[in-house]
Amino acid sequence: MKKKVYIISHSHWDREWYMAYEQHHMRLIELIDDVLELSENDSAFNSFHLDGQTIILDDYLQVRPEKRAALQKAITDGKLKIGPFYILQDDFLISSEANTRNMLIGREESRKWGTPVMLGYFPDTFGNMGQTPQMMKLAGLSAAVFGRGIKPIGFDNQVLATENYTSQFSEMWWQGPDGSEILGLLFANWYNNGNEIPTEKAAALQFWQQKLADVEKFASTNHLLMMNGVDHQPLQKDITATIALANELFPEYEFIHSNFDEYLAAVQADVSENMGTVNGEITSQETDGWYTLANTASARVYLKQWNTKVQRQLENITEPLASIAYEVTGNYPHDQLDYAWKLLMQNHPHDSICGCSLDDVHRGMITRFENANKVGEYLAEEALRQITEQIDTTAFPAKSYPFVVFNTSGSKKTAEATITIELERKNFAEGVPQELFAELEKQTTPAFHVENLQGEIIPAEISEVQVRFDYDLPKDRFRIPYMTRYLTVTLPIADMQALSWESFALVGGARAVESQTLIADGGKSIENEKIKVVIAENGTLTVTDKTVHKSFSDLLSFEDVGDVGNEYIFKQPEGDKAILSATTQAKVEIVKDTPEIAQVKISHELQIPVAADDLLTREQQMVIDFRYRKAGRSQKTAPLKIETLLTVRKNSNKIDFETSLNNQMKDHRLRVLFPTELTVTTHEADSIYEVVRRPNQVSASWENPTNPQHQQAFVNLHEADYGLTVGNYGLNEYEIVNQNTIALTLLRAVGEMGDWGYFSTPEAQCLGEHTFNYSLEIHGAADSRYQTYQDMYANQVPFTTGQLALQEGALPAKKAYLTVEADAFGITALKRRKEDNLLVLRGYNMADEVVEVNLSKEKATPVLLNLLEDELPQKYSKELKPYEIRTIGL
Repeated sequence: MKKKVYIISHSHWDREWYMAYEQHHMRLIELIDDVLELSENDSAFNSFHLDGQTIILDDYLQVRPEKRAALQKAITDGKLKIGPFYILQDDFLISSEANTRNMLIGREESRKWGTPVMLGYFPDTFGNMGQTPQMMKLAGLSAAVFGRGIKPIGFDNQVLATENYTSQFSEMWWQGPDGSEILGLLFANWYNNGNEIPTEKAAALQFWQQKLADVEKFASTNHLLMMNGVDHQPLQKDITATIALANELFPEYEFIHSNFDEYLAAVQADVSENMGTVNGEITSQETDGWYTLANTASARVYLKQWNTKVQRQLENITEPLASIAYEVTGNYPHDQLDYAWKLLMQNHPHDSICGCSLDDVHRGMITRFENANKVGEYLAEEALRQITEQIDTTAFPAKSYPFVVFNTSGSKKTAEATITIELERKNFAEGVPQELFAELEKQTTPAFHVENLQGEIIPAEISEVQVRFDYDLPKDRFRIPYMTRYLTVTLPIADMQALSWESFALVGGARAVESQTLIADGGKSIENEKIKVVIAENGTLTVTDKTVHKSFSDLLSFEDVGDVGNEYIFKQPEGDKAILSATTQAKVEIVKDTPEIAQVKISHELQIPVAADDLLTREQQMVIDFRYRKAGRSQKTAPLKIETLLTVRKNSNKIDFETSLNNQMKDHRLRVLFPTELTVTTHEADSIYEVVRRPNQVSASWENPTNPQHQQAFVNLHEADYGLTVGNYGLNEYEIVNQNTIALTLLRAVGEMGDWGYFSTPEAQCLGEHTFNYSLEIHGAADSRYQTYQDMYANQVPFTTGQLALQEGALPAKKAYLTVEADAFGITALKRRKEDNLLVLRGYNMADEVVEVNLSKEKATPVLLNLLEDELPQKYSKELKPYEIRTIGL
């Protein structure tokens, strides 16, 4: 039987990278023009694979709208292979839901044109998420192809028993943590192994002798894959002639111009019994460690913070509020949300969200983030208005000012809710603006306090009354400008139920002022009923959990080192020594001292080299491999002032930190360290639909002195009896140092893109003001760690507030919209299904054991859905398997 060589024409299309979007865009137009022309004129041309992302069709039609019919014909005729995704995302740096929406919107966009290629396509993802097998199966995909993470070793090498991430073959079984299994296809010779095939006989003979030997070294079947293309590769227009020549030169093979549908069907029908299995996430664990590209998690950290903000806005604020509002309006803004998601996902390709492109690219990303966020805010405000118009407030006093607080996160939440209460307004139609302003300003205001529905006084901070301009935009008439008299209420709320709301009222009359305090020793000691925090002279913390009776010391030490690497990879200069805040004297100031909350500011000043020495620029210009650079840090130093606001609440185990600084230094990395003294070999981190367990030590083949890792909301170290969780907001890089210290990266400043040439990126030095938010919480027995995980999820989602009228309404003043009882069930979405507005709840089992999820909503019966929200035939069960992703229709 002849071996068959499947040659697939493609071009891996990074929409933006070493050139700005529009420069790549113009080249895309030329590429698709050529594909359409060749498809019409060469009957032997099988097809062109459009890189697994449907957005390319939109990009093309922006410039060539008249070519829509030609595009449709090429897709219908099978000449242009599309989908199944909207974009090619970076798995680890976007949320679980963003990964899912990429598939949901990708399927919808594909179906507008035809049938998508049913293949998970991850050609250049910087590592592959462990839940890929389960996610693919829940989206109807039985295989995935990827380019990174597994070390191919071929037939002549023995697979060592200690190695789990090497493969003898380019084909393997890939098993997720829940046991789901798919066919994994590795681009063992990269996705350019059939690129630029010669048409001259001697050159073709030499080309194919080498390429066939390369592919056969790893192939487990007689079906050999050749990828005719690479990054931004122009179309090889004589491809069919080169294939005819190959068949002439190598009659023992059959060369065909093909596609993934055909190749995948052939491989799946002929899988080898000798194929191995890889498990979980694939992140180059058993390589030399230099090219995992995990340090992109800290490149341009401002992008990650923006991404977290917009994801939380859409997933955890706008969609839950819109889902609730549907109950009173019968309308849900599907199209507007799709538009916002598309804007956001245009920032999710790896060269974009990873922060490893030119400055022009990342400036454009900020505009997309801002626009997507504004859409999300508008839709949330609309939903909030629709809900608040229906909330009954008749239980409150007649002359009070009622308001409502929503916890739209999927976890109970302890924090402060802030709302602006309008006391009075005067429309511009009533007089001259400045006179209206002065009239409102002169009015006296009585003292106020806050009450709940039971008439109980709630401790709250109430600001002084102020006057300002504002306006309304009615749905049925022209805008209404006015002056308003208002004040701001800050309300401490403890353990507010997930997906619920509660109403309060601002009522006339002063409340008794309590004199209790959580602070002692001039701010250096903070204590509530659950924890005690002591601040040392150098600013480090000793935190004691009174329930667990365990303490952690030397927490919150800042570490600064040089970085002569690039946007992709951190490299500390040879001989560089860390500069530590623990060796300095800290200043401690009390910021807020109330019975409900304690805030102190810890200030450090570090003397930091202003940049790398002059040799670095020359080494960059010479494109010297970062591993072999000799540049060090400058002898000139300047002060780096680090101010950290530490917050402890009366009813919480959790400590929140907000670190602010003005970075004027270049070529360095700043981290905050949390040593634990725990004796453990593994840790856990929040990943994509998974709390992943990772080793604290590297593999035997590892050469990189560091081992950076990705996270979403938290990382945890624990023994059987107790442990420590560190949460974050948009700080996606951490490292476990010395097996028991959590090192959280705050900032990494570099001056070049890296990869295949020299591309200067001065804005990647991240000069200017920065603010970083993160948290710490101690837990007891291992099972209790899940509550700290839930707390870190809730920490990323602020309360939503709205002022209410004194009114009768169809909605109660206090309600749990949906009740979910399960400590280890992480909720990722509450939304409506597009085709019928079915309420959809999605989440996953954080645990490695079966958990029971008790779910209740009035007049709702749960049904099982797949990840694309199609109904499954299986009967709904309360039990979730270990690591199971569950989508529920209600």
